[in-house]
Amino acid sequence: MTSPVAVITGASQGLGRALAHELASRGWALVLDARHESGLATAARELPGGPHPALAGDVADPAHRRDLVDIAAELGGASVLVNNASTLGASPLPTLAALDTTTYLRILQVNLVAPVALTAALLPQLRTHAGVVVNLSSDAAVEAYETWGGYGSSKAGLDHATRVLAAEEPGLRVYAVDPGDMRTKMHQDAFPGEDISDRPEPATAVPALLRLLEGNLPSGRYRASELLATETTELTEVGA
Repeated sequence: MTSPVAVITGASQGLGRALAHELASRGWALVLDARHESGLATAARELPGGPHPALAGDVADPAHRRDLVDIAAELGGASVLVNNASTLGASPLPTLAALDTTTYLRILQVNLVAPVALTAALLPQLRTHAGVVVNLSSDAAVEAYETWGGYGSSKAGLDHATRVLAAEEPGLRVYAVDPGDMRTKMHQDAFPGEDISDRPEPATAVPALLRLLEGNLPSGRYRASELLATETTELTEVGA
């Protein structure tokens, strides 16, 4: 039986790396992306099974996206796309009034344009497999946090694009997921010099993503904390 194929962007660290490890341990074939070759190669080597193709590059680069699509096709076609790669743009985070236009355009290219474009390029494969698209969002997409305007507006745009794609592609399951605060490099960059050791490790959000990938929840926007809480409740009710 052919292994299901998942394309995961931003897979060299944080949540992308944790999810890749779990899917690989479950027998999935993976196509991995990240900007930095050394970190991505290390992450790929540590995965069970494989080999899992790992292609370093910029998701905002159309040629790099085409390469990811082609590799997925060679493996039998993607049944899952996880748009996890993101950028804050600057650290420390500036106010909107101080946000450089070039920096803002880069945020939008990576966090909004690239996921939409990669999804569009993979749609023929995803349709064939009645697949799943997971777009990593943030509470900054729906809450007005000072200095988070650039990043938050990019994620708000991605949330809306997720809803539109779900309406246009009823044969797919399309999700926007807020994983919550995590102990990641990006989160540390958002709070330079602060102690973020009280934030949970990225792996704690992986079961929530698995519930979407392997379940049958309808397309929509979900928070990892709610998915984990309802799963615990359901398990308790079953065991009662």
